[in-house]
Amino acid sequence: MSKVFPKWSNALPLKIIVFLFILAAAVVSGVTYYATPSYTRVGYQPAQPVPYDHSFHVGELGLDCRYCHSKVEESGHANIPAASTCMSCHSQIKTDSELLEPVRASFASGDPVPWVRVHETPDYVYFNHSVHVNRGVSCVECHGKVNEMEVVTHDQSLSMGWCLDCHRNPEEHIRPVDLVTNLDWVHPGGKKGQIEDGLKFVEEWNINPPQSCSGCHR
Repeated sequence: MSKVFPKWSNALPLKIIVFLFILAAAVVSGVTYYATPSYTRVGYQPAQPVPYDHSFHVGELGLDCRYCHSKVEESGHANIPAASTCMSCHSQIKTDSELLEPVRASFASGDPVPWVRVHETPDYVYFNHSVHVNRGVSCVECHGKVNEMEVVTHDQSLSMGWCLDCHRNPEEHIRPVDLVTNLDWVHPGGKKGQIEDGLKFVEEWNINPPQSCSGCHR
């Protein structure tokens, strides 16, 4: 057999095993690093059945977030508006627009408009919108400047590490509750003023965000 295979081939099986091990480690490392919300979700901008322009409705017309997402202060979920909400205006404005046909059809049939979800957390994650909104966490903290978005984009990673950063330093992210839906608001005292008032809110409102697994995984 030594005449058939050269001597260096004796080490070939070991080299193949080592190569496969390194390849597997590289693949696992790459997936672990890149297959995270920061890479797979941020920037996600799906086409919707109706091209609703937030920058116009919110940024220019001044609609409050709660006009459409009416349950956000009392529910764990930020509801998507029913067609009746849209038709409260569009029964009189742009009544013949082809772009609004899915809304009119939904209003007539009772079937929901097939909106495409943009912001999504895994099924094993518990998140309550009302708890955050009623403790001064603005929509902009998680969803970005929606009032400037023509098409809503997934703005933040919403990953576990990202959430924990906020839970560990809530004073950096909370504001007066009446300013939660003012997406353009920044603290007039800058970062220092934000921290000072934030710490005051944390104490007065007894804010103690969970950092244990059971806080979000139930």
